[in-house]
Amino acid sequence: MAAATRGMRLPRAGHGISVLTAAPSVLQQHRQVHHAVIPHGRSGRSSVSGIVATVFGATGFLGRYVVNRLGRIGSQVVIPYRCDQYDLMYLRPMGDLGQLLFLEWDCRDKDSIRRAVEHSNVVINLIGKEWETKNFRFEDEFVNIPQSIAQISKEAGVEKFIHISHLNASMKSPSKYLRNKAVGEEAVREEFPDAVILKPSEMFGREDRFLNHYANMRWFGGVPLVSLGKKTVKQPVYVVDVAKAIINAIKNPDAKGKTYALAGPHRYLLYDMVEYIYAVAHHPFIPYPLPRPLYHLVARFFEMNPFEPWLTRDKVDRFHTTDMTFPDLPGFEELGIEPTPLEQKAIEVLRRHRRFRWLDAELEEAKPKTQPM
Repeated sequence: MAAATRGMRLPRAGHGISVLTAAPSVLQQHRQVHHAVIPHGRSGRSSVSGIVATVFGATGFLGRYVVNRLGRIGSQVVIPYRCDQYDLMYLRPMGDLGQLLFLEWDCRDKDSIRRAVEHSNVVINLIGKEWETKNFRFEDEFVNIPQSIAQISKEAGVEKFIHISHLNASMKSPSKYLRNKAVGEEAVREEFPDAVILKPSEMFGREDRFLNHYANMRWFGGVPLVSLGKKTVKQPVYVVDVAKAIINAIKNPDAKGKTYALAGPHRYLLYDMVEYIYAVAHHPFIPYPLPRPLYHLVARFFEMNPFEPWLTRDKVDRFHTTDMTFPDLPGFEELGIEPTPLEQKAIEVLRRHRRFRWLDAELEEAKPKTQPM
């Protein structure tokens, strides 16, 4: 508790802060007002944006970009963590002094969740994992924990709750990951009807497990693809664009209760996309078809790894699922963002996979073939 409130300046007795009477927020109505929720100062890290955000899952791939964006506009960020403190060191420079508050928490303890959200007017749920463990199943990561966070956030008077799902979340999906994502959306919407749900497709960026995954497959004598990747269409999205969408959804009062489909501007056959990955990395592209049952058998051996599995059966199914389209749902355009094409940022991810002689080589004109929307 002390760690969560150390950086927050609460008003002293006898020195109350005048609360706006025109349209007081839920936070101002039910909780003591502190300076962190009153915007002041010039824009930037040393100002106060008025956003006090609790970011669950901040140590993940998307989390570091979200915390960085929040810190750059002068927000106070509460970061609940379950990992070793040394794994948080890279987050500390992302905000001004005292603006990032680290709080050790237990995801199964509701009092612990309550301590993490009680001083915040925004809660962002980024919790997720690509594989199951004996302690945490997909049902825990994508349904039970988000449901508890949404319920406690609603009880605590949080003004805006943002939940990250997946573009292909569906109860009919062959992927257990995606099926539980769909159930998680319904659970969050039930507990927090005004929640903002974002559905990004597979995200790519410097630390991703998408482009890097396919680039590393060269060590296995080629790239195995179900049906040679010619029956799967992907629409990957740049992780920075998703982080921007979260910030804009916080600022947009009309975003409450909406679901946004976030996908890249272009659609590619999986075969063409992987071929482009190897062209940028200057490695020979050797694809070969692998039946799904045999692919699952190979992935089963990786799942026996007691540490992080590089490949799982569920990941095989998820990566070979065609990205859905939602023409009726709002997207990047409604949040004021122009999505970044894969061709523009792939080099940031793939340069490390080049041999030394090609490290500084210019990008070639070759581009992956795009599919109609």
